[in-house]
Amino acid sequence: MIEVEGLVKRYGSVTAVENISFRVQEGEIVGFLGPNGAGKTTTMRILTTFLPPTSGKVYVAGYDIMEEPIKVREQIGYLPENPPLYTDMKVSSYLEFMGELRGLSRKRIKERLEYVADKCKIGDVFDKYIGHLSKGYRQRVGIAQALLHDPKILILDEPTIGLDPKQVVEVRQLIKELADTHTVMLSTHILPEVGMTCKRVLIIHRGKIIAEDTPEELAKKIKGTHTLRVEIGGADPSEIKTALENFAGIKSVRYIEVEKGAGHTFLVETEKEKDIRPELASFIIWRKWDMYELTPVGVSLEDVFLHLITKEEGIEQ
Repeated sequence: MIEVEGLVKRYGSVTAVENISFRVQEGEIVGFLGPNGAGKTTTMRILTTFLPPTSGKVYVAGYDIMEEPIKVREQIGYLPENPPLYTDMKVSSYLEFMGELRGLSRKRIKERLEYVADKCKIGDVFDKYIGHLSKGYRQRVGIAQALLHDPKILILDEPTIGLDPKQVVEVRQLIKELADTHTVMLSTHILPEVGMTCKRVLIIHRGKIIAEDTPEELAKKIKGTHTLRVEIGGADPSEIKTALENFAGIKSVRYIEVEKGAGHTFLVETEKEKDIRPELASFIIWRKWDMYELTPVGVSLEDVFLHLITKEEGIEQ
């Protein structure tokens, strides 16, 4: 559905996107993950024909964005980071207006209004002014306008930014439901967003794609260390940390603050495929410390993200 080949975007001497290539298949939910300023929004604006590329090729639903931009726009529903809402209009009037801009017939507009009202759960605010709505409802109206013309592809830029936890859960569920009938690409810098919503992840940093896979496969690729959560009492945390750092088989030790705990908690990284728990437990007992926890910790999406970003920047972890 989306094919990007050698995409470059420069603003004068500044390169925002540098020679990136990727594909999004029909029916996928793909997360475009990266820190602020990584090139996510620039890429999405190019995909939606809002910005022209400096070089490279982009095809959306088989159409070249430079040669057939109108055809591309017909295939895409776009939710920018700041939804294009007219706050002095009522929700129903705004959506009717957007339908007219899309060239839909009066009959089709009526059909689609009923659909998006049900799908986005905004029927109870149809007669309210957009300016009077909560942030969560405004985001739903923004998604509704993107869905109005029944596009094949939805491109959502930071769809849950600024929402409260309840609203975030609701929008995530809506995105999952939309994937049954649409291909979805969403950008975010919020790590849980990708893990809970997307089947595949593209990680971009400084304008370059530095990783592409499912969250699970990315975790497997970086599993060069084994992490243990260790809670120990009976000594000063600095003394414990120093002793752990000098223990054979341990690569790094990080002290973490916890609100409640009988002792001091550390995240300990050990060598790959080397389970040192028996030796470490014996060492803790030998030191006459109190051991409250010695638990393996799985690799999270946050671990993947930080590993790849720091590796790209040449920072020792």
